[in-house]
Amino acid sequence: MNTQPSRSIEQLVEGVLTSDGAGVKLTRVLTGKLQRRLDPFLMLDAFGSDDPDEYIAGFPDHPHRGFETVTYMLAGKMRHKDSAGHEGLLQNGGVQWMTAGRGVIHSEIPEQEEGVMEGFQLWLNLPATQKMKPAWYRDFPTEAIPEYTSANGVTVRVIAGQSNGVAGVITRDTTEPIYLDVHLPAGANFQTDIPVTHNAFIYVYRGTVAIGETQVDSRRMGILSNDADSVALTATSDARLILVAGCPLKEPIVQYGPFVMNTQEEIHQALDDYRNGRFI
Repeated sequence: MNTQPSRSIEQLVEGVLTSDGAGVKLTRVLTGKLQRRLDPFLMLDAFGSDDPDEYIAGFPDHPHRGFETVTYMLAGKMRHKDSAGHEGLLQNGGVQWMTAGRGVIHSEIPEQEEGVMEGFQLWLNLPATQKMKPAWYRDFPTEAIPEYTSANGVTVRVIAGQSNGVAGVITRDTTEPIYLDVHLPAGANFQTDIPVTHNAFIYVYRGTVAIGETQVDSRRMGILSNDADSVALTATSDARLILVAGCPLKEPIVQYGPFVMNTQEEIHQALDDYRNGRFI
């Protein structure tokens, strides 16, 4: 039996129903009031519907500056185009990682007229020294995402960072993100290391899991305590969750919609640059 100390659940969070883009319905799980606690993460949206009226208009052209977006598609097809000349089709199980950097205008439009559209978009902050770096984009199809299955039947997809010796497709030196998609059969245990320096949370999107004495139900976030370099959890039913962790930047966060900088002056500059066509 593994007796390595585990982080506990510090707080349970229920997302806020909202809409974004051209009316796409979604749940905002990580909101602005949690940005300091979960630094370097700025936002997490969970979207999922089989009603095309709730997603078909997608996210027409809109700008970003100062952070990275990570879109993980569980089901459906979404076409990405941006002002830096990148284009890609995000499909079932795939990941789109975009560094907005000094500025990019992009669109994300569904390429389906029926069926389920489900996934997550995570915003990862950039350190002050990298906020004005050139925009970057990469699509990773599902077959490119490393995964492993434990002896007790737990399957883990490693999008970023590493888990139990398996490295993901993305690493970042400063924020050191970990992003796992964990599928557990009922009764199975799962444990993975998380540096004690990192802020971390889980979001359960199927079933229920327990960390210590705390149960985390479906569509709930569990913010993890920062008192151990590991987390252990048990599935109380067949369950699926994402586990996200990162090293905090401990820098000022000044956000105005799709722009996230360190000072109000930098926000004013971002607005001026965007309005005057100085984004890519």
